[in-house]
Amino acid sequence: MKKLYYDVKKCTGCKTCEISCAVGHSPSQDLVTVILEGNAALPSVKVYGAEGLNFLVACRQCKDHPCVNACIASSLSYDTEKGIIFDKEKCVGCWMCIMACPYGAVRHDRRDAKSVRCDLCRDINDPRCAKSCPTKAILYMEEKK
Repeated sequence: MKKLYYDVKKCTGCKTCEISCAVGHSPSQDLVTVILEGNAALPSVKVYGAEGLNFLVACRQCKDHPCVNACIASSLSYDTEKGIIFDKEKCVGCWMCIMACPYGAVRHDRRDAKSVRCDLCRDINDPRCAKSCPTKAILYMEEKK
């Protein structure tokens, strides 16, 4: 299974990954339209800076997937090929997955009281954050053993 990997030494904190994620998951999927209509999706990746380094926080597709085990609404499931699958329609907004995530990668969207998580851009089969990263600090590749 492919996973996202990060090189904190290459990350400049430009947040291009956040923008491409938000635009790509928005209804129009067009930057200008998203800005004019104000309908940007909340990005499922987030860049945080600390001690001179930038850290990208996104779902790590944990092998033990504690978020799936914590979900009381069965909106999360795990597939050995696809990883964690999120059905937002089933989400009841209890945010147990947020509390269970050891990486702080699951966030809440106050607009609809649902959780926001990386889906590895399954709609295009290639994460937008990795494709858009100008320094190649984000890599999408087969899991390291």
